[in-house]
Amino acid sequence: MKLKVLLALFMSAIVSATAVAADEKSAPAKMEEAILGGGCFWCTEGCYLPVKGVVKVISGYSGGHVENPTYEQVCTKTTGHAEVIKVIFDPTVVSYKDLVELFWYAHDPTTLNRQGNDSGPQYRSVIYYTNDAQKKIAEESVKEHQKEFKDPIVTEIAPLKNFYPAEDYHQDFANKNPNQGYVCAVVKPKVEKFSKKLKELSKGK
Repeated sequence: MKLKVLLALFMSAIVSATAVAADEKSAPAKMEEAILGGGCFWCTEGCYLPVKGVVKVISGYSGGHVENPTYEQVCTKTTGHAEVIKVIFDPTVVSYKDLVELFWYAHDPTTLNRQGNDSGPQYRSVIYYTNDAQKKIAEESVKEHQKEFKDPIVTEIAPLKNFYPAEDYHQDFANKNPNQGYVCAVVKPKVEKFSKKLKELSKGK
C-alpha cells in the first residue's frame, strides 16, 4: 500500500513538473522598453511603429525637471524635457541593439538641439537607458556608427529618470492626421526614407 502511495506521489510530481515546463514554454515573452528621442516625436513614432517586434510606441517627455509637463510647457524650452518615444518591444523578435541601430537612420544625430527647422532643447537627440546593458549597447553603437557621419554624433546618452506620456492627441498622430501640414511636409518623407532603409537592412540579414 505504501508503495502505491509513493508511486502515485512520484507520478504526480512528474506531471506537475511537466505542466510547469509547458506553461513556461508557452508563456508570452516579457516585453522590454527603449526610450529614444530624435526630434519631433511624431516623426520617430511613425518610424518605429512598423518595425517588426515593436508592440507599442508611446510619445512623451523625458529628461526634464518639471513633473507631468504639458506640450505647451515643453515648447517654452525651459522644462529641460526632450520629446521622446517609449518603444515597447518583444525581445524575442527584435533586440534593443536592433532598435538602437535603427535610431541613427530615423534622424540626424549630429545636429545639437535641432532637427531640420525644429529648433530647441526639446528636439535634442537622446537615448535614455534603463540598465547598464542598454548603456553599453548605446555607447558602442555610437562608436560604430560615427564613421557614417561627417560631423560628430551629439546624442545624449543618460540614465532614464522620468517619462511622462504626451497628451492623447499626440499619440499615433501621423496616422490619425495624414493630411495635416507638418505630417505631409516633414513626417511622411522622413518615415518613407526610414522605411526604405529598414527594407535595405532587412535584406542584408
